[in-house]
Amino acid sequence: MSCKSTKVAPSVDFDHSCSDSVEYLTLNFGPFETVHRWRRLPPCDEFVGARRSKHTVVAYRDAIYVFGGDNGKNMLNDLLRFDVKDCSWCRAFTTGTPPAPRYHHSAVVYGSSMFVFGGYTGDIYSNSNLKNKNDLFEYKFATGQWTEWKVEGSLPVARSAHGATVYSDKLWIFAGYDGNARLNDMWTISLQDREHACWEEIDQSGEIPPSCCNFPVAVCRDKMFVFSGQSGAKITNNLFQFEFRGHMWTRIPTEHLLRGSPPPPQRRYGHTMVAFDRHLYVFGGAADNTLPNELHCYDVDSQTWEVIQPSLDSEMPSGRLFHAAAVIQDAMYIFGGTVDNNVRSGEMYRFQFSCYPKCTLHEDYGKLWENRQFCDVEFILGEREERVLGHIAIVTARCQWLRKKILQARDRQRQTKQESIEENDEGAAGGPRDIPAGNRPSGTQPLLEVSIREAEAQPFEVLMQFLYTDKIQYPRRGHVQDVLLIMDVYKLALSFKLSRLEQLCVQYIEASVDLQNVLSVCENANKLQLDQLKEHCLNFVVKESHFNQVIMTKEFEHLSTPLIVEIVRRKQQPPPRLYSDQPVDIGTSLVQDMKAYLEGGGLEFCDIILLLDGHPRPAHKAILAARSSYFEAMFRSFMPEDGQVNISIGEMVPSKQAFESMLRYIYYGDVNMPPEDSLYLFAAPYYYGFSNNRLQAYCKQNLEMNVTVENVLQILEAADKTQALDMKKHCLHIIVHQFIKVSKLPNLRSLSQLLLLDIIESLATHISDKQCAEMGSDI
Repeated sequence: MSCKSTKVAPSVDFDHSCSDSVEYLTLNFGPFETVHRWRRLPPCDEFVGARRSKHTVVAYRDAIYVFGGDNGKNMLNDLLRFDVKDCSWCRAFTTGTPPAPRYHHSAVVYGSSMFVFGGYTGDIYSNSNLKNKNDLFEYKFATGQWTEWKVEGSLPVARSAHGATVYSDKLWIFAGYDGNARLNDMWTISLQDREHACWEEIDQSGEIPPSCCNFPVAVCRDKMFVFSGQSGAKITNNLFQFEFRGHMWTRIPTEHLLRGSPPPPQRRYGHTMVAFDRHLYVFGGAADNTLPNELHCYDVDSQTWEVIQPSLDSEMPSGRLFHAAAVIQDAMYIFGGTVDNNVRSGEMYRFQFSCYPKCTLHEDYGKLWENRQFCDVEFILGEREERVLGHIAIVTARCQWLRKKILQARDRQRQTKQESIEENDEGAAGGPRDIPAGNRPSGTQPLLEVSIREAEAQPFEVLMQFLYTDKIQYPRRGHVQDVLLIMDVYKLALSFKLSRLEQLCVQYIEASVDLQNVLSVCENANKLQLDQLKEHCLNFVVKESHFNQVIMTKEFEHLSTPLIVEIVRRKQQPPPRLYSDQPVDIGTSLVQDMKAYLEGGGLEFCDIILLLDGHPRPAHKAILAARSSYFEAMFRSFMPEDGQVNISIGEMVPSKQAFESMLRYIYYGDVNMPPEDSLYLFAAPYYYGFSNNRLQAYCKQNLEMNVTVENVLQILEAADKTQALDMKKHCLHIIVHQFIKVSKLPNLRSLSQLLLLDIIESLATHISDKQCAEMGSDI
């Protein structure tokens, strides 16, 4: 849904166990913030607190607290408070001894307290007494009391520009700078019991991020995430995740991102990253001598990046670094930082998140593939004739090559059946006859058999998984067999002309090639005639830092002679690099393919008829069952013999337009629809058993934000039909206040007599006694 019209509505509670949850549609008409809107809030006045950078902000209840930082001349240790409801600044009340002035410290909230750890202290103006700290202070919001925690035992080395977060009642400190070197150690301390608290160093495992500083951390889905930062020559734009339970780090690969899809943000430092719902939001920082101001969003579930397009009425912050960010409810607040020409900022900005449930399209089709329900095609593969089940609707929507195979097999099946019927007719006029496929009760259809000699079962199953989900399983690190399997999948993708899968496979394999497997991959690429991958392997081998290590391995001794010759010649005389201006064909996505399928591309494969008020709409059983537990139960248990299903939402039959909107949602996850459709479909997620209430949430915001004079009569009709009384009342309110404009609408003449009477009654109630007297005097 486009930014310009999308608004944030309050979240919708969705309870499958309670039928009352859809009996009443409660709408809250009032001012809602536009989704993805940046808004500039009142800046901090100099008399309250200085402009600053390298400070911290935390969120507690309805306020943002700013501590420390530097104003360009001095380090600070004041504590500022910004009330997000009143949009007002003040100095926070404090007692006790605060931490010494500092910057590049960390601050977190636990319970009703803020904890400040470490940072860089001293007099930057006179360049004296400068040092890193490892002290820990607590600030109690209720009393304003500052106290220092004196901790016995071993302590983390003093540091600044580190990462800090709270998880499981503990403060976790990671990496930073100790004054001489960057770090990548991790320490934790329990915040529950001050008297017995002690620091503990964590034994980390896995792909630990390189030593770094000036990076943010954020916790999402019970994991801690670290993105980029200053790592010397090793600086990258890698995203790492840390599992608190096993103390295991994993680098999240970006190699699965297709060309043409948004890449990760540039490598950077001094940026912020916050978590909201299932997303991480990265803003600002210094990226290779620039100060970008795009907002990047990472979806933890789908492992994809995107750049958030701000709403048209946004007041965008300029690029900056060493600012700070925090989240209150469904908005992010950004304060301060260093902007162009090393100027400190005192600005506060608010960014409105979108908080709709995620689209479950890929997961729903993925489950259909995993559980193999409602399969209607069996692929017979390779010389060993291994068998893999599938669904004609999904396969024919996604792959033209397999679509042709299925059509050929279907034609052969019909021909065989026809011949069988003719033989029966000749043999015995009154004998039993085969029931034509079109008239056979649904569920008794035999599986269509499709023979594919050029495909083996294992790579074909990976290909099928891609058709259903747009994804393939990432190869396990260091497992040569996994890489060789993906090469077989790549060979199939080339044969079946699946451009998107081709690109995925190439990127996966190239990212998986290392010193241990490069020769195996190269030999296999040579055997399969995969020239692009072979080139990649040859170039990898002859790199200065790789060559000696590769040729000293046992595998090199057993390499085929032609390949050894190619490697030696390439080392002596590398071929000239060829640059192609041709755009890479990244193929079509699951969403694009299913959209085309619904719009007519899948008509010849329909196997169910949906009846809306007696009007037939052909559809596909497997798709309906994958996306709706209502249809899944129907097709599994009591499928109608004539293959026809009457459509309603509870007792109400939706309009044809609303029904088409629902089909778009089922087939490819589309939520764009006119507001009047939203009234009909508000209860659909409950009635049809969709995986979550994403559609309902969109319907609600659509109604609350997009009722206009132009569409108010259509919405009034829908509200009357669905008995959405508060929406009907809202529409009548708009009609009487804008009656001169509404009276000119052609739809007014087609309203029912009862609705016209409702409008007249509302107009009469609206006209005051004084107006009546004035009208009477004119007679």
